[in-house]
Amino acid sequence: MMPVMDGIEACRIMRTQPALNNTVIAFLTARNEEYSQIAGFDVGADDYISKPIKPRVLLSRIKALLRRFNGNQKDQGVKIGNLEIDRERYLVYKNGESMIFPRKEFELLALLTSKPGKVFTREDILQRVWGTDIIVGDRTIDVHIRKIREKLGDDSIKTVKGIGYKFDI
Repeated sequence: MMPVMDGIEACRIMRTQPALNNTVIAFLTARNEEYSQIAGFDVGADDYISKPIKPRVLLSRIKALLRRFNGNQKDQGVKIGNLEIDRERYLVYKNGESMIFPRKEFELLALLTSKPGKVFTREDILQRVWGTDIIVGDRTIDVHIRKIREKLGDDSIKTVKGIGYKFDI
């Protein structure tokens, strides 16, 4: 019921684009006929959700889809200079020597190194590392950054005053 083309055709086109190979596609539609659902899955849909649906149920289904999708992604880790992060084993290597970080420190370091030079705001860090379900104090990030800096023994994590942090090579 889209204006220019239907969802089946849009999904078919998206699945032919190499840049969109890892895109999750979920249909949210008033059409709940069996043939419509089958057509959606046949062209590459990851889920087919019929309306009406309660908003919290929809949100839970999308979160489940993203968990599954993210779990299937091969994360090779990050290698920057003499620092290597193995996300599958939760290990950090500096100059080839392994270092063990507590979970939140590891996730914070992995986030910062995922895009070297990008400034991550404090709010973004809190949301991505701690999530929205847990309330933490303002100084929590600072304490974790200090501990990471002590372990790495360098100044690759920069403070951007009043904004957040970034990882520089």
